[in-house]
Amino acid sequence: MVTCGYENKKARVEMLPLIDVVFLLLVFFIYAMLSMVVHRGLIVELPQASTAQVDRKDYVSITITKDNTVLVGDEPVALSGIIDEVMAHSGGKTAVPVFINGDREADLGIAIRILDLLRAEGIAEVSFECRQES
Repeated sequence: MVTCGYENKKARVEMLPLIDVVFLLLVFFIYAMLSMVVHRGLIVELPQASTAQVDRKDYVSITITKDNTVLVGDEPVALSGIIDEVMAHSGGKTAVPVFINGDREADLGIAIRILDLLRAEGIAEVSFECRQES
């Protein structure tokens, strides 16, 4: 009787295909998580600057729309109450960065007034958002 040598061997689970499947699942879930990132703020047409840089950590976003409505986060705010809203969003800290993004057709005077109010309150880390020229 001729034997091939397979009769006495036990079945075993190969690890390499399982590792491939686990890495594939890991990549899928990371990609799915990154595609669900919630963006703060509203859509406005930002002006362009050749020296613009992106640097975002924990911050407060102030938006000035085309019709000069001022929003802190997603909430409309009057200029007189802007400091209270910024402090509420920053947890009472003055060291939290504040980004002012405004539509290019918004009045510059409102942005300068907001900047002046923030600096008078001791909030020095204020930046204007813009997009890089292409």
